[in-house]
Order: sequence, then structure tokens, then C-alpha cells
Amino acid sequence: MIAYIRGRLAEKEPTYVVIETAGIGYNIRISLNTYDRLKDQKEEVRLATYLQVKEDSHTLFGFFDISEKKLFTQLISVNGVGANTAMVMLSSMEVKALKEAIVAEDVKTVQKIKGIGAKTAQRIILELKDKFIKEGLEAPAGGTTAKGSQVQEEALMALTTLGIPKATAEKSIATIIKKHGSDVTVEDIIKLALKN
Repeated sequence: MIAYIRGRLAEKEPTYVVIETAGIGYNIRISLNTYDRLKDQKEEVRLATYLQVKEDSHTLFGFFDISEKKLFTQLISVNGVGANTAMVMLSSMEVKALKEAIVAEDVKTVQKIKGIGAKTAQRIILELKDKFIKEGLEAPAGGTTAKGSQVQEEALMALTTLGIPKATAEKSIATIIKKHGSDVTVEDIIKLALKN
């Protein structure tokens, strides 16, 4: 098992990177979340990795941090969820938002992810909810997770499209929600974030 790879970022695409180390270029599959977080990296990068060995292929998956890798391994442990589906899930939602949706038993939010049907969403929730609760993750009060996280994600996408760095946008959104409550709309978040 290859736990991590550290080396020079030789190539970067939304679905994979090539990291060169000791004269060898490793082709590593990544999620869009990892891709976004690699933007500020210069020459050397370090990715946590998971090696999937099949009869006809060896595929290396890379993750910017250990929490994303851990969620990936938990997702692929669910019957019917393969590595490709898990990567789509990690590309569609942030780790924390996905875990919160699962703990809140929010089938609709999980089902919105491409390739996830109602039965698969229910199976993921059934098999992973208790694990996440044991890790200390709680469902937010009032059950507003799905709507709240969806509003935050839409606002984040809009702000980054407008050229605001992701980290700055996330900080602004968190501050606005803390100040104005979770009922704030996407439009309000964008207006308030652009004023600051």
C-alpha cells in the first residue's frame, strides 16, 4: 500500500495529476476538491494515496488531505459504490457537507450527485451515518443541513466564478451565515460578500 507520494507536480488536470518523484511520474486520479486545493501549490506537493488493484489495472487515487482519503475508503466500503462513484461524490461536495448530509439522513442531497440513485443514497446513509456520529459529527439543529449546505455551495460557486479566491469566499460565507443566520439566501450571501 502506498500511503502518500511527495514530489514535483509535473502535470495537473481536473481529474488527475502526474507527480514526479525519483525520476518516476505517477499518474494519480484526483477529485475536483483536491484539484482546487492544489492551485496554490508550487513545485513540490504531497498527496495521501489509495492504490486500487484490479485484475486488469492498478489505479492510484490521490487526496489533498487525510479526511478526504478516509471518506473515500468509507464510501467504497458501501456495497454498490465503486471508486469512480466515490470520486464523483468527493468532486460534487466538500467532505464536511457530504458527511453532514449523510448524518442528517438527507437522501435528496446525496441523490443529487450524478450516478447516485435513491437506493444507493439510502444504503450510503444507512451504512455510514453511525460511523460519522461515532467520529463526533452531529446533525445540525433544526435539520437545515441540506438546504444550508446547498445554499453555501451555490454561493461559493458563484463567488469563485466572479474571481474571488475559494478560501476568501468560504470565510466570507461562514461569517455572513454566522451573522445573519442559516435562512439567508444565495443572492444575499453574494451581495454581502461583494460588499466586504
